[in-house]
Amino acid sequence: MLGDISKAGRIFIITGYTDMRKSIDGLMSIVAHTYEMDPYNKSLYLFCGRRSDRIKALLYESDGFVLLYKRLESGKYQWPRNKEEVRTLTRQQLRWLLEGLAIEQPKAIESVKKRIL
Repeated sequence: MLGDISKAGRIFIITGYTDMRKSIDGLMSIVAHTYEMDPYNKSLYLFCGRRSDRIKALLYESDGFVLLYKRLESGKYQWPRNKEEVRTLTRQQLRWLLEGLAIEQPKAIESVKKRIL
């Protein structure tokens, strides 16, 4: 299916600023050369420009790449800008981000890993 992000194994957010004029090849280059990751591994890579009102998502499907682009009519994404790095997001954090919330929610209940007694 075209752009079915639920098929993505992992979700990565590229913090900092990305030139939003870049298309598939330019974003692939950032993933491969800047962060030394494999853009073909069926992960979702998220990018955001300086204005913080638009994002691009790069996803490899079995027959090629899909580039998704979203521009908000009002408001801004709360994109982490601390430094240029790659961070892994959970699906919940992705949902928060797309809803205009920060990916770190201080009052959210964290999931607990099972402990063997």
